[in-house]
Amino acid sequence: MKPLIVILVLASLTFIIAKPYVLRFTAEADFARRRNVWFLLTITAFLSPNFWIFVLVAAPMYVWAGRKDSNPVAFYLMLLHVIPPLSVDIPTIGINQLFPLNNYRLLSLCVLIPTAIRVRRTAAASSKHRPWMTDALLLAYGAVNVMLYVPPDLPNHLILPNSWTNLLRRAVLFLIDVYVLYFAVSRSCADRRKLIDAMATFCVSSVLMAVIGVFETAKHWLLYFGLERWNPHDDLLRFAYLFHGSMLRAQGPTGHALALGFLLAIAFGFWLYLRENLPRSPIRMAIPIILWMGLLATYSRGDWLGGLLILFVYAALGRTPLRGVLKLVAAGALGIFIAGLTHFGATALQSIPLIGHAQDSDLLYRQRLLDRSWTLIKAHPLFGDQLALTQLTDLRQGQGIIDVVNSYIEVALFNGLVGLALFVGFLLSGVVPLYRRMKSAWPRDPDEASLGLSLLACALAAMLMIADISLMLGVEKMLYVLIAFATAYTRLGSTSSKPAPPAGKWT
Repeated sequence: MKPLIVILVLASLTFIIAKPYVLRFTAEADFARRRNVWFLLTITAFLSPNFWIFVLVAAPMYVWAGRKDSNPVAFYLMLLHVIPPLSVDIPTIGINQLFPLNNYRLLSLCVLIPTAIRVRRTAAASSKHRPWMTDALLLAYGAVNVMLYVPPDLPNHLILPNSWTNLLRRAVLFLIDVYVLYFAVSRSCADRRKLIDAMATFCVSSVLMAVIGVFETAKHWLLYFGLERWNPHDDLLRFAYLFHGSMLRAQGPTGHALALGFLLAIAFGFWLYLRENLPRSPIRMAIPIILWMGLLATYSRGDWLGGLLILFVYAALGRTPLRGVLKLVAAGALGIFIAGLTHFGATALQSIPLIGHAQDSDLLYRQRLLDRSWTLIKAHPLFGDQLALTQLTDLRQGQGIIDVVNSYIEVALFNGLVGLALFVGFLLSGVVPLYRRMKSAWPRDPDEASLGLSLLACALAAMLMIADISLMLGVEKMLYVLIAFATAYTRLGSTSSKPAPPAGKWT
């Protein structure tokens, strides 16, 4: 009960303070419903002795709230990390395994699939604006990923064989986990109101996670760790208590410090746009500070670089680039000076190469991984080596895993250069049209251009950050959401006769 009480107190304060500002982008009924469902499911999770009792409450709640909400994608982002993504196998009769269920898949089944079905007719009616290239590249990448079976990294060098049943299972899970997410978000948010509402809702959720993360690091206490009772054998628990020196790395309800850092960096990029439509106030200045405090509490250097890249891109490509860059340099110098005056900030600064003097064992591991992986990629260039992990056993860490901490290397290792080309092509097919639309919008609609600049900065930073993170947990989900947002942005106005009014000026 103690962690539940702490979470409820922190969440109550966050929602109370954030409400007046969020309502400038979100309907009051939608905000109240999302908040209430978040509270209900959080309480249910901590009081449920097993995962299936939580499902009995969450599934009908997701279906009902998803249908009532004017923007189901925003509802999805609000509840994406209401609990950690612990997985539990679905009970079956007559077969060994159906597939594991977690909160991500539960949301996809109850919210995203119904949303995708509802928007399919609208998407078909505007087929000339459909992003055919992005859709095709994602489906082609999914086909390669499904056909090339990579056995799980099990102890004792046990290699599970593939089967037609497993092939079908993998295809279904790709549709549920990836394509439905991309399709529902890209089609449902092709309206400025809904797109901005989704961004604002994600910022609220992220601020709450940042507050929880700072508390976890300060108290050396992971508030969601008690939910391990649902599945003590889940792989997620191997990464629970991660330390940087004597400091606990925060993770909140995301399941990993790297995932939390990634999400908070993206939320910071969204906030750079949202703040332009809010009046000056202490809260407007406090939000980025809270997000960066949470980001620092993860001790994830790749995510820190992602957040800095977002800030640099937003300043360098804005309406006054020179002034923006100069302000950025001054703010960065001031931030480093202030951080150095605190124990928390000084410890974080010691983690940064060229500034601190912390051990760079992580960098050495990444260099070894790159060298060994490149040798294997050259040996199997087209479609990779699905048994590559058996040749990387010397890279197994103390946690008992071979940590492929680079998404591009991971794709190239197991899916070859063909899979990597499809994956990178999918990312670029969303980012390049976004940049073009953003550039053309500056003369006619500066607010739309600022919105596009925020999404562009976040997408570029995400492409940088996944070079230091594997495609896992919320990192994978938010990456596909970002490309879907980019695709939706390029389609703004294609489904209606006139664009929505600027954010912050709605009545």
